Amino acid sequence: LGIYIYLRPKNEVEREYNNEMLLKAEAIRSIRVQSIINEEYGFLDKHKMKGDFLAYFKEMCKIKDQKWLMVYAHFERFVNGKCTFGDINVDLCRKFRSYLLTANQLNRPKQKMARNSAAGYFSTFRGLLKIAYRDKRIKENVNDFLEKIEYEDVRKEYLTHDEVKLLANTPCDIPVLKNASLFSCMTGLRISDILNLTWNEIVLGADNGYCLRLRTEKTETETTLPISFEALELCGD
Repeated sequence: LGIYIYLRPKNEVEREYNNEMLLKAEAIRSIRVQSIINEEYGFLDKHKMKGDFLAYFKEMCKIKDQKWLMVYAHFERFVNGKCTFGDINVDLCRKFRSYLLTANQLNRPKQKMARNSAAGYFSTFRGLLKIAYRDKRIKENVNDFLEKIEYEDVRKEYLTHDEVKLLANTPCDIPVLKNASLFSCMTGLRISDILNLTWNEIVLGADNGYCLRLRTEKTETETTLPISFEALELCGD
């Protein structure tokens, strides 16, 4: 605890000091006993409710993908850099949902955030709330009272076969950029998913071909995608 007392107090000042330290030690012991009981029997620890939710959020970002950092940055701005676990309730989360629907982009402050970006960010935030509730860090499962942001259908542009061949024959000073572009054309993957791609996600399929097993960043859904040998060769060694 870092608390020390005089073994043989010599005067009233030292005796008073010992009494104060013993009272503090007893207070700390009581809090720790309560925490142990709360964890043992599944009670909510009121002391933890005063903990820093933003610090918890940032720690989760270390084991998640880049989008979590973007959601963290927006939420930190929304709460003006201060939020405890006790602050997390339905009203606050609904207001954050409204914020996302009207917020501008962080890297382009004058440009409004796309609705589908807001939908993805709020889905990520709800995932965090689920983890926090599971960890008994928040007092209620607020997700039960939150409406998700629906994705909008968007027109997806595509290249014709001749346009892809033209792209393949066009010189490029950055080979990896050209390969990534062609890989995107052959697989339909977004650049964000290609940047996060690892060799562990490329697996042998049932027909001796190859597949990608990945979780897309935008929709946060798992998918299995067959790929051609030509696309595989673009990945390099």
